[in-house]
Amino acid sequence: MDNLTLFNTIQDLIDSRQLAVLCTQKDGHPYASLVAVAATPKLDRIVFLTPVTTRKYDNLTACPNAAFLIDNSENRAEDIYQAAAVTATGTVADVPDSEQQALKALYLDRHPHLASFAAAATTAMVCIKISRYILVNRFQNVFELKVTP
Repeated sequence: MDNLTLFNTIQDLIDSRQLAVLCTQKDGHPYASLVAVAATPKLDRIVFLTPVTTRKYDNLTACPNAAFLIDNSENRAEDIYQAAAVTATGTVADVPDSEQQALKALYLDRHPHLASFAAAATTAMVCIKISRYILVNRFQNVFELKVTP
């Protein structure tokens, strides 16, 4: 699969799902969380919101490395051969003040039902700068797309 086709396949998969599994760690202990996500058009960043009192936020503060898993399975037997999953890996990135509003708007365009959550003083927007995507489909076909800054 060429890079443009791979990029479009990954973008379509991400756009088709509202939620992703976020994987973090702290002190050698892994942790997974379900989060509502939004990806930038170039797929170079994925953002989500979380209260600052959560384990995921604490983990990302301690260790900025993260991964997301997004899949299109429907919990059916045939998914083993028909479903696709993409893993995005990256690190927490500071968002310049000049980009805060644009990223929040991107997020709220995708998740307008979370507007009051986004406005809460205890909610943080977390931005993960993605370094690569790994797409797996048809059970064992693996494709990697490195994200250039």
